[in-house]
Amino acid sequence: MSDITLTTAVLLCLAAALAGWIDAVVGGGGLLLLPALLLGLPDSPPTYALGTNKAVAVTGTSIAAVTYARKAPLDRALALRLGGLALLSAAGGALFASAVEKEALQPLIMVVLLGVAAFVVLRPRFGLADEGAGPPPSVARRVGALLLVGVGIGFYDGLIGPGTGTFLVIGLVGLLRMSMLRATATAKIVNVGTNLGALAVFAGHGTVLWQLAPAMALFNMAGGWTGARMALRRGSGFVRIVLLVVVVALVGRLAYDQWWG
Repeated sequence: MSDITLTTAVLLCLAAALAGWIDAVVGGGGLLLLPALLLGLPDSPPTYALGTNKAVAVTGTSIAAVTYARKAPLDRALALRLGGLALLSAAGGALFASAVEKEALQPLIMVVLLGVAAFVVLRPRFGLADEGAGPPPSVARRVGALLLVGVGIGFYDGLIGPGTGTFLVIGLVGLLRMSMLRATATAKIVNVGTNLGALAVFAGHGTVLWQLAPAMALFNMAGGWTGARMALRRGSGFVRIVLLVVVVALVGRLAYDQWWG
């Protein structure tokens, strides 16, 4: 922590607040928070950015999950089953995270960022329309959701993480035909599980910067609470635009840091 300036700490706290807000409304707060940590902690191994990211994100995600659970339509039994699977899978992914080099992580994050941006652009109604109409999902779709959302995305979140909230929403809408509001509410509960599973592993390995994480967590909680209330009240149209702007800016910054910085 001695090499982290006050300016860097303040900027990381502001990034945590914005990440909590984005994650609560449309998912994908890690698309902002993890790159910010990688850029703010250039001399630290990437596992410290991953571990600190989880310690911060679990607080904002938990606040958002509680807010949604109180006011949004939600199948709590399904959400808890998915969350339990995701917790175990994320812990498994985190066990492999120490093998990921920063030089390989940044290009991978850029690919994920561009993929999310392309999806949002190509699906202009994503986050706006109620896609929950239609017949109930088949047994195959339910099993697919457990495998993709609970196991696959959970493992990805423990290993890397950025975009998990958005991927969860996409999977729940596509496989289970949930409305956007219900998918977002369910994704928050699942995301709490993935964050807890990964955090347990990172904390056990001592790769969480506890001197920095509490302050960032407070800002993340404030952003998550504000974002969840805004989503319930106004929808996600404006946030889609913000998410695209943030994604493009981060891709540019990471590309500069990777090849020209």
